[in-house]
Amino acid sequence: MRIHLLFKKEELNEAKLDATKTVVVFDVLLATSTISACLSFGARTVIPVADEEEAREVAENLPTEEYCMAGEWNGLPIEGFTYPLPLALQGKVAGKTLILRTTNGTVAIRKAAAARKVWIASLLNSPAVAKKVFDEYEDETILLTCAGSANQFCLEDFYGAGYFLSELIQLAGENAVQLTDSALGAKLFYDSRKDQNETLLAQTQVGRAMLEMDVGEDLHFVSQKGQLEVAPYLSGQEVVCDTCISVYNN
Repeated sequence: MRIHLLFKKEELNEAKLDATKTVVVFDVLLATSTISACLSFGARTVIPVADEEEAREVAENLPTEEYCMAGEWNGLPIEGFTYPLPLALQGKVAGKTLILRTTNGTVAIRKAAAARKVWIASLLNSPAVAKKVFDEYEDETILLTCAGSANQFCLEDFYGAGYFLSELIQLAGENAVQLTDSALGAKLFYDSRKDQNETLLAQTQVGRAMLEMDVGEDLHFVSQKGQLEVAPYLSGQEVVCDTCISVYNN
């Protein structure tokens, strides 16, 4: 397995994406965690959109009772949208399409669309995604893509990618993976901090902002490792999963 890590979504070269590449997207705080959680909460599908205008266009083609819109832009609420915190959406998405607009995570997913497959990973569900990536591997290059924030590196995505690698290597074996230095760096960083997930997330720029917003419960929720047996992937314009099981007990 050839595995490379991109530190931010801006490093993803869309022109080079084809059937020889699989992308795993990480936006631990918060989009990939929210997507994974909402699918486990019973959402039928998640549609990552580019902006508010596209979100409203998608919504116009759906019955009102069949969708929920959530989003933020530069961390700020969008009028008419639920703020995209997983626990805030827990009681709103069952049986519905979630139309999601975020500053970084949904952009990263859309940028990766030309790859053979695009997986959605977070601390909550990396074991499930690693199992799917391992089972479906067909000699392609795996690109771990950290969403980052406004063209800046985000430590929580790097940590999440390291956790994913730890799970994938357990399945494949040390000798079966070929890591670039960036991927190896994520694995080594995770190994050195693997018991500090919530503390580490709380120290990051986005984590501190979440605490200032008084949404520490969501920070705690998304910091938990392996709580969701859900492996979301991009299918056309929608993020779906084959089997969505939550083992989270709140």
